[in-house]
Amino acid sequence: MRAVLMGPPSAGKGTQAARLGTELKVPHISTGDMFRAAIAAGTELGRQARGFMEAGKLVPDEVTMGIVRERLAYEDAQSGFVLDGFPRTIPQAEGLSKILASQGVKLDAVVLIDVPEDELIRRATGRRICQECGRVYHVEWNPPPGDACECGGALVQRKDDSPETVTERLATYRAQTEPLRDYYSVEGSLAVVDGMGDPDEVHRRIVRVLGRCS
Repeated sequence: MRAVLMGPPSAGKGTQAARLGTELKVPHISTGDMFRAAIAAGTELGRQARGFMEAGKLVPDEVTMGIVRERLAYEDAQSGFVLDGFPRTIPQAEGLSKILASQGVKLDAVVLIDVPEDELIRRATGRRICQECGRVYHVEWNPPPGDACECGGALVQRKDDSPETVTERLATYRAQTEPLRDYYSVEGSLAVVDGMGDPDEVHRRIVRVLGRCS
């Protein structure tokens, strides 16, 4: 199975992609994982990516696509993969298609986890993280036992989870990544899954969709 999991920030795609990778016995590959692996391996593309990242700049598409090509050539990805957080733009989607075509394969499915924007904002802005142990709470669905973590550590809200930053991230998603919905729909590989409700139920919906694509 070669699949892409798409969705806006806080849709749960990272959690679902990791679970799918384990169940399907294929690697769960995120953009961050690819960059870290390339940097750790000391490849030329990894060194280029590191330079942009350390300068606080976005890694250009040509470098990103080279790293994706390297990662998908690894032995563990030959029988399949679950991509998470990539592609983010139509040029990246076109580049991914070319990479897979050069390997004589193509995507089996692109799953979009669909969650209303007001729910995405609730999910993100309600998160609290322990500064000591890293445990994640949510003020509504998984509240801490008091004003601190169970370990006694202080709870903080990440800057990325402030209302202003969340709204900005969603705007970026709509501008850059939302067009992929039409791109993959025209291609015929898109399946939209309701991302509301219990994570186990969302997972079952995704599995049912992938079962129809395999």
